[in-house]
Amino acid sequence: MSRNTALAAIVTLPLILAACGTPQERCISRNTSEYRTVSRLLAEVEGNLARGYAWEERQVVRDRLTQCRTYLRDSKGRAVVAYEPCWRDYVDTERYRVPIDPAAEQRKRDNLAARAAVLRERAASVVQACRAAYPEDQG
Repeated sequence: MSRNTALAAIVTLPLILAACGTPQERCISRNTSEYRTVSRLLAEVEGNLARGYAWEERQVVRDRLTQCRTYLRDSKGRAVVAYEPCWRDYVDTERYRVPIDPAAEQRKRDNLAARAAVLRERAASVVQACRAAYPEDQG
């Protein structure tokens, strides 16, 4: 498999997998994405309040000593592969603690909880509508 073919497969795989669900599953997924997002954010805020701090991530570029391939010519003029130490940059992701303002986090939690309650009712009706529109065989 060529590099371009492999890259195309990697890029299109999520699109193919998204299209694999049944029509009912696609309908439910498409119409409940905001509720799932708000629920995820609410869980994150509640975790921050329970811990007393939040987690954030940053990318850090670091150098690492590794082996690099180099090409040399032997006495007959043929190319010979050799390896030599060299420094390469790597990007690492670090998680670090961030202090939170508990009052602001509680306000955020309260707002997200109210929004989730509204969206939960809408999501329940959407799920029923999707199940009615796209019935699946239970056998």
